[in-house]
Amino acid sequence: MTIGQKIKTAFGFKTEEKAFGLNSPEALALFAGQPTATGMHIGPGSAMRVPAVACAVGLISETVGTLPLKLFNRADKATVRDHPAFRLMHGEANEWTSAEELRTQLTADALLHDAGGFALVVRGLDGRPLELHRLKPGTVALQEDTDGTPFYRVSTSSGSELRPFTDILHVRAFGGVAPITLGREAIALAVAFEAHIGDLFRNGGRPSGIIKSPKILDVESKKKLAASWFSTHSGRNAGGTAVLDEAMEYQALSTTLADAQFAENRLEQIREIARVFRVPPTMLFELTRGTWSNTEEMARQFLSVTLKPWLTSWSWAYARCLLTPAERAQFYVEFVTDDLLTTSHAARATAYGQYRGMGVMTANEVRAGLNLPPRPEGDDLANPYTSTGTPEAANDAESEAA
Repeated sequence: MTIGQKIKTAFGFKTEEKAFGLNSPEALALFAGQPTATGMHIGPGSAMRVPAVACAVGLISETVGTLPLKLFNRADKATVRDHPAFRLMHGEANEWTSAEELRTQLTADALLHDAGGFALVVRGLDGRPLELHRLKPGTVALQEDTDGTPFYRVSTSSGSELRPFTDILHVRAFGGVAPITLGREAIALAVAFEAHIGDLFRNGGRPSGIIKSPKILDVESKKKLAASWFSTHSGRNAGGTAVLDEAMEYQALSTTLADAQFAENRLEQIREIARVFRVPPTMLFELTRGTWSNTEEMARQFLSVTLKPWLTSWSWAYARCLLTPAERAQFYVEFVTDDLLTTSHAARATAYGQYRGMGVMTANEVRAGLNLPPRPEGDDLANPYTSTGTPEAANDAESEAA
């Protein structure tokens, strides 16, 4: 009996095999991608060749990957470093993959694949999580038991295995549908614009226009004339002087990129792709409407609107797989987003100074935020900016004066 069969027997899983034809949407999603109105099929590979899509995917996944993630005690808010989950979330997922790299890879998988991003939890004999191994999206399928309990079917070189939901770390986009699927029409239109403009420059003989002849030419003569023209006035020879025979006349065409509004349409496609990924356009380097003030505000919106759902999803995915129900009641997983809220060194220093002055943070907590070692006297919450002495010192001064 295989491991998958043992799990199936132990948990009472009942699965249903589902087949679909090669022309079905499921098959197209696995291979060429979903068809669009432009006739183009958009999948992960073709979508990532669009610069705006590549920028949005990299921005979200790399930011999620590089943000510090810690395990905290609910009672005193202290960092729990001696739990195996802390190393997997904050240090390394396995011997060859850091925790940051794994989060980046799985978030990118979730942005590009409807199934989401998956990682297998490798446990010790005592059930403790030891490593996290990335699984390719096409090798994992989410299924449900008759009572609604989720489990996963994982395809391996030796067959398929069934895994309980506690053994698969799983993150998905909103609604379980990847942004490139929801926005495939906008992405396909961006690809179509690129292809059209590329054809325009590739096939354009210069000077561009039409040639008028006073006499009717047969098909062969037209072909020879066209071949001679493009060999003389295209590519590196563009812009040369045209010499026409037999009273032929050249008439230039006035169509320009500005007349066709290609530039504005391309910018609108960047904005449309930004909407699909819920990323501020300025963060995709579409700066036509960007100013110093609204760019700073959009950076804050990036955290609250774009990243927060992903960070919440990641926190629960880690807690579900790496913590037992009893440990989840005692500990919680949270990202540290302070760096995203800091716009400059001066603003950061001002914020730390205010927190220190209010007695909210100790000197060592400020130093930890600046990645500096603690000081022996740095755990006092007393306000260092006040000039008045302690109550005892003030009473002694009044007694001496009397």
